[in-house]
Amino acid sequence: MIYTITLNTALDRTIWVQSMRKDDCNRIENEKVFAGGKGVDVSKVLTTFGISNKALGFVGGFAGEELEGLLINQGIACDFNRISGGTRTNIIINELDSGSQTLFNAKGPEIKSFELMQLIHKVEKLEKPEMVIISGSLPPGINPEIYRKIIEIVKGIGAKTVLDTDGDNLRTGMLGLPDIIKPNVHELSRLIGKELITLKDITSAARSIQEEGIETVLVSMGAKGILMVDETTQCQAIPPKVEVVNTIGAGDSAVAGFVYGLTSGKNKNQALTCAVAAGTATILRPGTALCQMDDFINLLPRVTLTDILEA
Repeated sequence: MIYTITLNTALDRTIWVQSMRKDDCNRIENEKVFAGGKGVDVSKVLTTFGISNKALGFVGGFAGEELEGLLINQGIACDFNRISGGTRTNIIINELDSGSQTLFNAKGPEIKSFELMQLIHKVEKLEKPEMVIISGSLPPGINPEIYRKIIEIVKGIGAKTVLDTDGDNLRTGMLGLPDIIKPNVHELSRLIGKELITLKDITSAARSIQEEGIETVLVSMGAKGILMVDETTQCQAIPPKVEVVNTIGAGDSAVAGFVYGLTSGKNKNQALTCAVAAGTATILRPGTALCQMDDFINLLPRVTLTDILEA
């Protein structure tokens, strides 16, 4: 079984307006609500790919009930821990005239210590975990040490681990030596402590992280695709040029695509191609992590895979 863990789940309220006008009434043309949070997004795409998985994490209040109901209606298995606080709601505004997208991300509810321990005890009792994906930000009241703790627990019971987060959360979580991490270029720059501009710089930084004991480093680079560095490989998968409709959840879809590739018996290079096709499929659709199988299948043969010379 594959598990995703989202400690800061969210309802993503997505709004479309013709244009944003300051100090004036802005009329909403359309609006939708999506279940969100990075691990939740991964679960949604894995389910689209027909990969059995279960979403774990915290939910609370009316928003938490709505989030879980949305997932159940999409056929996604859930086993969330209920908290006394309410699940956060993020606001995403799409301007039709300019094509721009503005995000307002809420901090999330405060998690009490006993609620945190309830989740840890659940993780300790996971049944036959094949892979565990831990993703996203932390709500107030949780120390980044939780990421290292979860990674060490699930590795101890034989599961592969994927960590996708940023800043201190990523830095601390890496101390648990996850098998795979997936920073984007900006997150990798913050991790290294310097701006990474050229492909050579990015590759060198990824290699230095891999040599610290991380089996595979995936670096998402937007339109330039994803760089993969492991013990024996340095390669880049580049997507075809497409019209960008939405960027929310593209990185999470890429994680799901990579996991889909690995669990389907593909080698890492093929899994990387799946990651890029899945991420690209998501940007074709409005909403959060709405990677569609037909888009994915169409894009897969159009992804270019290139070996990278030693940095």
